[in-house]
Amino acid sequence: MKSEDTPFEGGPMDGRVLPVLLGPTGHPPKTYRIPVPDATGGPATVLVYRRVPRSHSRLGIQKGWKYAYDPEGKADNRLKWPWSKPDKPQPDKPADTDG
Repeated sequence: MKSEDTPFEGGPMDGRVLPVLLGPTGHPPKTYRIPVPDATGGPATVLVYRRVPRSHSRLGIQKGWKYAYDPEGKADNRLKWPWSKPDKPQPDKPADTDG
């Protein structure tokens, strides 16, 4: 497997560079989760980092990836298709009252 040294920004991993395995397309995963064990033996805390572009050249070509800390760390495992239903009902639409 191929890996790439990827920098981390924000959160407890700020400034560190870790080798991250690349997928079949040559990109690192979109999210990187780091489980941190609790010192008192409780449940582990999971740090979530999201993949963002590192920088761009003068011609607009992307120069790699980095991970930015996501403090909310919501699991976004659901596929987003254009025909998918929205996550929440929209409040401005009236409810269906056909009985």
